[in-house]
Amino acid sequence: MSIDADRERLSQAHNLEWIGRKLKATEMVTVYRWNSENVRGDYFILGGLIPPKLVEAILSGEHISSVIENVWPEPTAYRLERESPVKYFRWGVDEDMYGSEPLVICRQFSKMKEDYLEISEEFRLLHNLYHDKETNTYIKIDDAGNETTVVIVKPDKVQIRLQEIRQFLAIKEMYLSILFEFNEYSRYSLEELGLSDDGPRDIKRESKHNGFMCWKYNHYSDTLHQEFQSASWLRGRRLIKPLPKSKSGLGDFAEEPKYVEFIVDVDDNGDEVYYTCNPYKLSHLPEENAAGKLTLVHFDKQVLDKYYNEPSKYTVEDSMLRCASLWSMKIDNHTPDKVCVFLDELGISLPHAEQEHWRAHNIPPEEGMSETFGRRMVKGEWASSDQPDILFKQSYEQLQKACDEHLAWQLLKPLGTGDAYRLKRLRIPVSDEQCDFDDLVQDLQTILIESIDVKGLKRLLPEAERVNLKGKRSIEVLGEVLSFHSVEDVDHRISFLQKLQTLRSKGSGHRKGSDYQKIANYFGVDSLGQREAFAEILKQALDTIEFLTSVVRSGKLSNKNGKIE
Repeated sequence: MSIDADRERLSQAHNLEWIGRKLKATEMVTVYRWNSENVRGDYFILGGLIPPKLVEAILSGEHISSVIENVWPEPTAYRLERESPVKYFRWGVDEDMYGSEPLVICRQFSKMKEDYLEISEEFRLLHNLYHDKETNTYIKIDDAGNETTVVIVKPDKVQIRLQEIRQFLAIKEMYLSILFEFNEYSRYSLEELGLSDDGPRDIKRESKHNGFMCWKYNHYSDTLHQEFQSASWLRGRRLIKPLPKSKSGLGDFAEEPKYVEFIVDVDDNGDEVYYTCNPYKLSHLPEENAAGKLTLVHFDKQVLDKYYNEPSKYTVEDSMLRCASLWSMKIDNHTPDKVCVFLDELGISLPHAEQEHWRAHNIPPEEGMSETFGRRMVKGEWASSDQPDILFKQSYEQLQKACDEHLAWQLLKPLGTGDAYRLKRLRIPVSDEQCDFDDLVQDLQTILIESIDVKGLKRLLPEAERVNLKGKRSIEVLGEVLSFHSVEDVDHRISFLQKLQTLRSKGSGHRKGSDYQKIANYFGVDSLGQREAFAEILKQALDTIEFLTSVVRSGKLSNKNGKIE
């Protein structure tokens, strides 16, 4: 390196600027780093929790030469004085004197086992962090089901997101102390660099965003390393203060939850009328108030796309929306163009972030709830949905149950983990987008055609008949087996499956041409549009599923072991 570059490096200006930079709440803060491999420099960063009583002593430089951020704690027991009783110290030091606690723990096993880094268990439990062992990261899942990486652990480095650190500090009533030391070396002498060997400098301190910092700097002639003539040393601490307890998000310390206002009516002037979904306010409203907890709020049906598109997290069911086991909400999803929800249900069930999502799709009220939802929620009656996507999923489940009971194997093989999403996201599209139509056709083809258990079907035929099935595809095998067992009304169901297969193979399976146009015209894509056309396809698919269920329940497909007697 040049003399100018080494002079700049030994000034430690870059390191000082980096360690003292303004930190955003979402930033990953380095709380542990150990580097001794760099040829021209070595450094370390150690983070630990300290009580407020130590802050002034640290900033004054009283502990500048000591390590109170103990990342190598060794629980032990000893006497503080000769005649005093033996006392247990879980971190290996007198807690009354220091009161510091580790945030990162270096686990060491005398080289008998591999060392590794561990995060404070209390920190992990407070934020309910999931440990992804493959990536060695810790993930926080919020009330809305959103995932955020909070901790990243590498063999020589640990980073933790500032927001969660300060929330933890708030509950603990402690500060985070980050001890840092940077050593830089040069093959040039101090004289060549134009630096004087003027001895140690005084402690410097200043207020920083969200805390304080103190440090000590010196450059000197290096007499320890033969390859270097000069060096500089920067050591100090950055203190990060806690958030107010109200910002911790924990229990009764947390601030009051936020609630969104939704359109509940339109006044005589045509202006939209809004009201909060806060369940407490709704339960204390006078009877004459325009809004009430059972006020029906209306949304365009695109509001559900988010949930259909993340089937690993969300499930849209008959009158119900679920986010894993985090939350669920009753919905009226029995009309083609909208979704309705009771006003108080939005406040009781949804986290604030999800309320905002629904607010973006809020529309003025149009007519009332569906007949199905009204009979269930108002009259308390049993009522079936009339929506083909909901009915298809219910009938698919009934087919599985019938196969378990009458065949002991599945006519349509269960979807694997890589395809289970196809059934969960199956729906009538909300628009005439070709891409949505193609995807849904592919999903339906996978569920109905690719899943046909050809091997199981072949077992339902005598050995002599199986020879005739050689080279035939799954749909043809299904048709042959059903016909052999004298099942009626087979042809038009088999024809539907074949045409669905053609629609998929000529559409999303290949570049679209005249062959696709022919099959698309058969299903009415041009005349009805993709949305209505797929609704009609689903109705035929529903008929096919119900037909197969009735065949299985009839007992015509032999006994449970699938063998011909």
